[in-house]
Amino acid sequence: MNKKDQLIMGFRDLFNKYVSLNKPKMEERLKGYKPSEVHCIEYIGNHVHPNVTKLAESLYMTRGAISKITRKLIEKGLIESYQRPNNKKEIYFRLTEQGKEIYKIHKELHKEFQERDKAVFEQITEEEYDSMLRFVEKYRRHLDEEIKKQGGR
Repeated sequence: MNKKDQLIMGFRDLFNKYVSLNKPKMEERLKGYKPSEVHCIEYIGNHVHPNVTKLAESLYMTRGAISKITRKLIEKGLIESYQRPNNKKEIYFRLTEQGKEIYKIHKELHKEFQERDKAVFEQITEEEYDSMLRFVEKYRRHLDEEIKKQGGR
């Protein structure tokens, strides 16, 4: 196996292990919520005036799928929709108090996972970080271009 293949396989393996290790705690603490709902809540909690289009682009989902998720989140009392005075056409979302609690739990879990993995990241030099970040950015841009070619964002 060449280095490129080793790298791709390594990323896949890392991602799968990360998800597998985190999944039980996520499911326990966020019981009753699908990952797509939690990611939607996270995006809404992190952004000003999020709307269906921004959510769809960020989460790599269709606007129809996001509309369905946001409808469920509204029914569950986790988010509410609103319109801005200067734009009566567009619908935006914000977290309710209950939604803020789910957002907080999710954020705490990620902090816990970062703390668990801190020992590895403390060993990485600035140069290594810079090199990895450059690679990730190049690969991200390449994948963005491929998505555009397929008619994505």
